[in-house]
Amino acid sequence: MIKSESKLRSVLKSLSWRCIAIVDTILVVLILSCLFGECSLEQAFSIALLEFGFKFVVYYFHERIWQRIDSSHRAAKLHTLYKTISWRVVATIMTVIIAGSILEDANGLALAIALTEVVTKTLFYYIHERLWLTLPLGRIRKLFYERRHSKKHHSS
Repeated sequence: MIKSESKLRSVLKSLSWRCIAIVDTILVVLILSCLFGECSLEQAFSIALLEFGFKFVVYYFHERIWQRIDSSHRAAKLHTLYKTISWRVVATIMTVIIAGSILEDANGLALAIALTEVVTKTLFYYIHERLWLTLPLGRIRKLFYERRHSKKHHSS
């Protein structure tokens, strides 16, 4: 039987990815809004925080769906590439919608943000995914179980 990622691992992956992505979003929005002559740290944080919440949940489900896809090839680079592309399509659509609503699509800035993130976040996501593959399946589950089990014995 092939091991699959635990739900806890998917939550932690989603959280770690969103932490990377929020920094990228803030920087991309800030730089591009300045280039468009509308520098706004407030808008950068608004977009990043809204994306964090929505995409955290969507990313989790993306992870769970990919668990159902032939996991015997999960460590293959081509598998990671397909997974990266599928996430980027979903995330780019969400970025255009979220950034567009906050910026009221000022001069196509939302589209510029989304297209820039296609480059930056595709690279970061692929690396993030490959790094998570170095952590053996079951390791997080085991760590979590050991900590819970240890606390029960200490409190008795």
